Amino acid sequence: MKPFIDDDFLLHSAAARELYSIYARAEPIYDYHCHVPVGQIASNHQFADVTEIWLGDDHYKWRAMRANGVDERFCSGDGTPREKFSAWAATLPHALGNPLYHWSHLELKRYFGIDTLLSPASADAVWSAANARLPSLRVHDILGANRVAVVCTTDDPADPLDSHEAIRRSGLRTRVYPAFRPDRALAVAKPAVLNPWVEKLGGAARAQVRSFDDLLGALKARHDAFHAFGCRLSDHGLETALSQPCTHAEASAVFKAARSGQAASPEDAGKFGSYLMLEFGRWDAHRGWTKQLHLGAQRDNNSRLLSKLGPDTGFDSIGDQPQTRALGRYLDSLDATGELPRMVLYNVNPTENYAFATMAGNFQDGSVAGKVQFGSGWWFLDQKEGIEWQLSALANIGLLSRFVGMLTDSRSFMSYSRHEYFRRVLCNMLGGQVERGELPRDLELVGSMVRRVCFSNARDFFGLELDPLFANVR
Repeated sequence: MKPFIDDDFLLHSAAARELYSIYARAEPIYDYHCHVPVGQIASNHQFADVTEIWLGDDHYKWRAMRANGVDERFCSGDGTPREKFSAWAATLPHALGNPLYHWSHLELKRYFGIDTLLSPASADAVWSAANARLPSLRVHDILGANRVAVVCTTDDPADPLDSHEAIRRSGLRTRVYPAFRPDRALAVAKPAVLNPWVEKLGGAARAQVRSFDDLLGALKARHDAFHAFGCRLSDHGLETALSQPCTHAEASAVFKAARSGQAASPEDAGKFGSYLMLEFGRWDAHRGWTKQLHLGAQRDNNSRLLSKLGPDTGFDSIGDQPQTRALGRYLDSLDATGELPRMVLYNVNPTENYAFATMAGNFQDGSVAGKVQFGSGWWFLDQKEGIEWQLSALANIGLLSRFVGMLTDSRSFMSYSRHEYFRRVLCNMLGGQVERGELPRDLELVGSMVRRVCFSNARDFFGLELDPLFANVR
């Protein structure tokens, strides 16, 4: 019987298949935003079993398992690895139509060479076959087999950079860089979160943090330290852009109150965050970095399970907050003083796609192609339909040919196959347009754009140093 994941998967025309096979398939991966644990790269981690490498901290799968009536013990809890795997095998047949069905079988095929559809009936055979392959799937093996040129991890400024130093010395051809994610600096509404973090930041910066100026100094010291480690990207996860007017004195007062245990009001927290976000933007511009804004998620909706399991465990959703007015004010404030860095704007609400795409177009200044990017489909939108929506909006409003392409945004080393998934969706969309006469039947013209979106646009835009194996890819 024909395997589910075959050479033509998601490719529904001759032009799509040609674009993928000639121009997309072999391109290296430039993963400029992810959440994989940098310590596992440094140690070249050996996974104990398929549950650890595949289910791990995957809140996408946990959400599906909960929806299938699986007890939390077998999702994020203390069930055995085999029990958790069995729970996932029982869930996946019910995920038809969900991108997890595509992703999971693509991962089984690419990482383990398994074509079998996962179900309770096949669970024993898949468990045994996958575990037999694990000795050849240490982290460095995975990065090499997937031709991963760059990994940008997500790092708090209070985190040490020891693992990045170890990776530098390892001889790994994949270049691994930190990305600066200072979200906790904005947590003045939650002193119980902010204050322990401030102490940790002070330790990392080797400085006492008593005043707001001390905080700025410690953050700037860490920004400089990240730059010395090759970091050229920052990242922020916000419900909306922050753009309220705030003086230095006002920010200082809010910080002082939070340090004494007084939670900031929503208004004061917004003003404080706005002050910091302008500072961060200026630092990035002066250093030549790219700033990423992940906007629109409504996080931690289930307070009972948040208190039990903690954040990032699968209880977040798409928010419906207005986005563009505040975003426009933020970008304009930086642009007005010549301090707007390169930007990637990620939207999680598909109703805002055209708004984000048009906002990006307002701040192209001719200094670099695609200076402000409308980023790839994010979180709930990094599936076939969401990817198509984002690509279509960008192509209609801006220049798809200057797009910096896909990223994993994942905690799993199994997720590099999502780049293949994205490339197949991209080639299918463009190939269909070629077949319908909406694009020229010049596959070299269209294919060269595919190639750029898959890899070289990101390589040229972010400017990170690469191993020679990848630096000279055309």
